[in-house]
Amino acid sequence: MMEGTLALGAEAVGCAAFDAGIKGAFGYPGTPSTEGFEFVEAMIKAAPEGRVAQWAANEKVAYDLALGVSYAGHRTLVTMKHVGLNVALDAYANSALTGVRGGLVLLVADDPGMHSSQNEQDSRRLAEFAWLPCLEPSTVQECYDFTLRSFELSEALGVPVMVRLVTRLAHCRAALTRQPTLAPTGLGVVPRSSVQDWVLIPSNARHRYVELLAKQPRLLQELATLNTLTAGSGRRGVALAGMGRAYFQQLALEHPALAALPRLEIAAYPVDPALEAAFLAQVDEVYVFEEDYPVLEARLGLRGTCLVHGRLDGAIPRTGELTPRQLKDALALATEAGKAPSSLDLPIRAPRLCDGCGHLDAFEALQEALRSLGLSDARVFGDIGCYTLAAQEPMSAIHAVVEMGASISMAVGAALAGQTPAVAVIGDSTFGHSGLPALLTAVDSGANVTILILDNRVVGMTGQQPSQALDRVERMVLGMGLPEAQVQVLLPLPRQHAVNVQAVQDALRHPGPSVLVFRRECIQSLRRGVLKDHDRDEKARLEQACCTLEVQP
Repeated sequence: MMEGTLALGAEAVGCAAFDAGIKGAFGYPGTPSTEGFEFVEAMIKAAPEGRVAQWAANEKVAYDLALGVSYAGHRTLVTMKHVGLNVALDAYANSALTGVRGGLVLLVADDPGMHSSQNEQDSRRLAEFAWLPCLEPSTVQECYDFTLRSFELSEALGVPVMVRLVTRLAHCRAALTRQPTLAPTGLGVVPRSSVQDWVLIPSNARHRYVELLAKQPRLLQELATLNTLTAGSGRRGVALAGMGRAYFQQLALEHPALAALPRLEIAAYPVDPALEAAFLAQVDEVYVFEEDYPVLEARLGLRGTCLVHGRLDGAIPRTGELTPRQLKDALALATEAGKAPSSLDLPIRAPRLCDGCGHLDAFEALQEALRSLGLSDARVFGDIGCYTLAAQEPMSAIHAVVEMGASISMAVGAALAGQTPAVAVIGDSTFGHSGLPALLTAVDSGANVTILILDNRVVGMTGQQPSQALDRVERMVLGMGLPEAQVQVLLPLPRQHAVNVQAVQDALRHPGPSVLVFRRECIQSLRRGVLKDHDRDEKARLEQACCTLEVQP
């Protein structure tokens, strides 16, 4: 065993991946998964040994990068949040058919309660959908241990393995007991005898699907040790998964009688039906505590052998995070000393754009331009990023936010339906993530749409990671075929307000697609010096280029 490391749950996954001997780590920033990549990235920078850590333009690209590393015979980690897995789903589902060469572990962090997400989504459903295993830890140490186990499972079964966290665990900090770090050794590239397994034309995919289904019994066998059944006294039991396991263990310290309940504890999926049947044979009534869809609850309820309580019957609220208080209430446990729980009626402090943020200046220019043209009731399509905060009072500058890259597509659709003006606002990172295809369609359609790209040079909302589109947004736009006259780069500062308002007005009047790039570095990344080295190197490169030009005959 190695000396302990203090880590968040998400960081523990990254730490375990490093210790498991990965060759590459990839991801796209998304709370609450971001720290998983950043932790392993820091470890790789400190001791590269041929390893690589690379943010990708989006989650699908990240997954494909990881799949390429696996094809080459090396272990690899890919990280994303739950809605990011939607973006990567094509690659994820198809990788179940190709299988893997080097072990491939997918860290997915779900966000029950929607602390920083558009929806509550349970990634266990997508693991089931793809016929792939999912491990669900309940402690920081399990985050580490389960990740090590996932790499072993991935190579033993020849499939990717999902490690699913939720916000509360991803951002919980504890000490780890680590294993010795393995060197990044590989198995070699996929042999020629197996290359057709990776060519998913229908004739190959059909037999690969049959082989994937044939792996399911062995998969259940390999996961059996992670799921446990504890016999108890009485005919009332509990079924626990993820944070439900953690919270129940905490409550058992306060209420020792809970330890006597029959318990089904689930840490890996799929679950062996025989284990579920054995548990249900012991009880007449069961309470299911899991986060956040009623996955286990629905499975147990379908058997119809006992009363099943949980989210479906209202014993636990249908939405939001699972909490220890909910377990206490469901099990009718008395509070300490018989007193009612105390509560603090604290005012809600809504998040807001930072003081000095360039996005504020960009939105002020947009709103004044709309008012000056008599369009104060115009609708603006927004996107995912810190600039989404402009949808709130008092600014109320954005009127639709759906998913990454949707702003341009929705604005184009509205324009084609006759809405004027049709305005889209998108960030530089989101533009590189999924805005490019939408812009290509905008140019091809000739739709009357005005697009504002708020370029703060970083992925601001998730910790100021450098943007994949760093300092080349306008070149990307021009590469989509938009005329140079309809592309402008503006500086969002108060002293430039009049110039910016005029530019927005001109774009709104133009009967076709126009793009305005508002570029000013994120105030937080500027304070942290995130791009200091990049800017120094870029300045040196430009100076060298100028000197070279000056000495030409």
